[in-house]
Amino acid sequence: MYGSARYRREPIGTHPPLDSPAYASTSKRAPRCAPVRIEQSLSEITGPRPCVTVAPAEADLTRWAGDAAMGERIIVAGRVLDEDGRAIAHTLIEIWQANAAGRYRHDHDRHDAPLDPHFSGVGRTIAGANGAYRFMTIKPGAYPWGNHHNAWRPQHIHLSVFGPALATRLVTQMYFPGDPLLALDPIFNSVPDGAARARLVAAFDPELTEPGHALGYRFDIVLRGRAATPAVG
Repeated sequence: MYGSARYRREPIGTHPPLDSPAYASTSKRAPRCAPVRIEQSLSEITGPRPCVTVAPAEADLTRWAGDAAMGERIIVAGRVLDEDGRAIAHTLIEIWQANAAGRYRHDHDRHDAPLDPHFSGVGRTIAGANGAYRFMTIKPGAYPWGNHHNAWRPQHIHLSVFGPALATRLVTQMYFPGDPLLALDPIFNSVPDGAARARLVAAFDPELTEPGHALGYRFDIVLRGRAATPAVG
């Protein structure tokens, strides 16, 4: 349960408030009354696990529909951990993202940037026994969005992590170091605590980098607890 060593609550400021004034659309969907917290039982946070089969090729987003995607190849890798640094094994991780031009392969994306016929923008993998995961993908582009007349989202990748059970699912976003748009982004800055916000930014890792092929970024994911990765939808 939340009070156990493995699943105690995150510190205040880890996750964004439901209504963040600078993030305009939250005012339309935030609850009008204070949420009622219902503690999860031990059975809810320890099972069942998602039962899926994932092909190794699903972790490589750089080739789709018979050819190579356009843009800068990158490797995103890390580990899924609990708050004490212990591996959470065999976790289903899903990612989705815009292409190198900043456009999603989605019917509702009306950005006039080009679609890449060889980039689906979605991938998934299952972490190993040591909690490690790895994706090969394309660095996404920034794109305009409707928060105000000149709002742009920084480069980012969405992640869904199921943890040890369906009830422990985390949806978050990974950002890139040095992006000047981070200081202006209300979604990134909706996380109140600066240290928690920094956990959303991947670290460039020369050890992950493949010479002449792809830069590497490390992004460890902590499910719950004092160093939890913030939930950012």
